Amino acid sequence: MNTVNVLTVLAADDHHDIDPSRSVHWLWPEQAELIYGTVSSLIIFGLLFKFAGPMVAKAFKARTERIQDELDSSAAAQTEAAAEAAEIRKAAGDIESERARLLADADAQAEAVLAEGRARLDAEVADLNAKADADIALAGSRVGDELRAEVARLANAATEQALAAGAVDAATQQELIEAFIAKVGANA
Repeated sequence: MNTVNVLTVLAADDHHDIDPSRSVHWLWPEQAELIYGTVSSLIIFGLLFKFAGPMVAKAFKARTERIQDELDSSAAAQTEAAAEAAEIRKAAGDIESERARLLADADAQAEAVLAEGRARLDAEVADLNAKADADIALAGSRVGDELRAEVARLANAATEQALAAGAVDAATQQELIEAFIAKVGANA
């Protein structure tokens, strides 16, 4: 209860039995209190609407812009992440194709090295066979030459012994040597 009510109640002589701590009506305040309270509430609400309203609207707008910026940046980040994921998937596919290409190149190079090695080995074997054939032919001709020389020496020794014994003349001796060499050369 306000002080005006209390003074009014005290000034009235016939209202001594009313308790000043209680209101006249259980729901509504005194008429003056209702008028002053309504007017002061309207003034306070008007001042709040005029001065605090724009600040609240500005705060809500800033909050909305901040949330929108966060949504935009998160959408951009999500788009960027999706693009990076696509690049990574593409790179993974490229890695598989590159791996297959490298393996095919390695197989081709290995096949080329094997073919080159086989060709080189075949050439070396042919060279060795040719050398062996040449060595065999050389050894054969050397053996034949040595054999002829040995036969000629033996024939010469036999001829000398026969000549010393007086059985063969020089012309016959030469014919025998030539016939023996021809016969040995034909058999070798």
